[in-house]
Amino acid sequence: MMSGFLPIADFDRLFELLHADGRTVIAPVKQGNSIGLGAVRRAVDLPAGWGDTQSPGNYRLRERHDNALFGTNLGHSGWKRYVHPPELPLLRIRRTSDGLRFEEPVRDIPKLAFLGVRSCELRGMDTLMNVVVNGPYPDPDSAARRANALVIAVHCAQSASTCFCTSMQTGPEARSGFDIALAEIHPGTPDHGFLVECGSEAGTALAKQLPWQTVRPEQVDERDRTLESARRGQVRALETDGLRELLQDAATDPHWQSLEDRCLACGNCTQVCPTCFCTDVQDTTDLAGTVADRTRVSDSCFHFDFSRVHGGPVRSSIAARYRHWMTHKLSTWHDQFGESGCVGCGRCITWCPVGIDIVEEAAAIRSKRQRTDPNSPEATDFRPDLR
Repeated sequence: MMSGFLPIADFDRLFELLHADGRTVIAPVKQGNSIGLGAVRRAVDLPAGWGDTQSPGNYRLRERHDNALFGTNLGHSGWKRYVHPPELPLLRIRRTSDGLRFEEPVRDIPKLAFLGVRSCELRGMDTLMNVVVNGPYPDPDSAARRANALVIAVHCAQSASTCFCTSMQTGPEARSGFDIALAEIHPGTPDHGFLVECGSEAGTALAKQLPWQTVRPEQVDERDRTLESARRGQVRALETDGLRELLQDAATDPHWQSLEDRCLACGNCTQVCPTCFCTDVQDTTDLAGTVADRTRVSDSCFHFDFSRVHGGPVRSSIAARYRHWMTHKLSTWHDQFGESGCVGCGRCITWCPVGIDIVEEAAAIRSKRQRTDPNSPEATDFRPDLR
């Protein structure tokens, strides 16, 4: 149910209520020449009047002709780092005169409010939690961080050229997973403000304290118009019908080898992806040998040593690593977790240094498999080593 309309002049009241509740507000902020995430105190800290242009391997900020607070698309940072930190202390061991002392770290779970979460990121957060919290080995730290965060979503008013959330049924409208959802309408006019929608009891309790006005039908029409504009503005679409089986059958397709000369195996795609969850555990000691720390750190399946076993890496070639990442993301994730591992945010396309496009790669494999008999030597002869 729509709660009401919050004029831009009263928007700071939302920040006041969140801070009074002891929350740190994390929202999109301008960081150099891109949009990241950071702590904000009031509306003026948001990137008002800024937009962006994105394409494969390219990101540029641009000035808008209005003062929209959420006029950009996704930046380089995602919410994953706040619910599944890239570095997490697990254990400290001290050598004392009495022997070894094992110390578990004291968890200080921050009380955060996520402001400006987009629909694809909401799905990404749910997908990530399904893996690290709802699986057979739940991570209590991530569970506590997510439970302690208040999520304020923002409906998308525009799409980047790398977005394909519509084909993944994850946007551009936020439908679930939020406490409050905002729709920014009429930026740059006297009617600038937000339609406020509640999605939880906590969100309803917060919204009741806002000085919102009764929603007018024309404001709802404007929200729907901007959502439709964002939906129609998407130039990419991932064809998902049969994709799960297609990629499993294409394990030995020579197309993967074409990625060997393009992919840098830098791991950018996994770093910006809202659902990639791979980690490593590292042990370090001080120079005196009296303190040892065990830390969980983010990792990537593109790293050479990620699949190392006693005989060496299982996937030593870049082509094999890209094949593994893409097949897991779009195919075998269904087998493990009952859903797709891709939410259509397009970050992996924008922030790939060489502009590799997961949508185009899936389409290329589909096109080739449809043209070629999968049982023919041309389709299965893998002369390059894809281990």
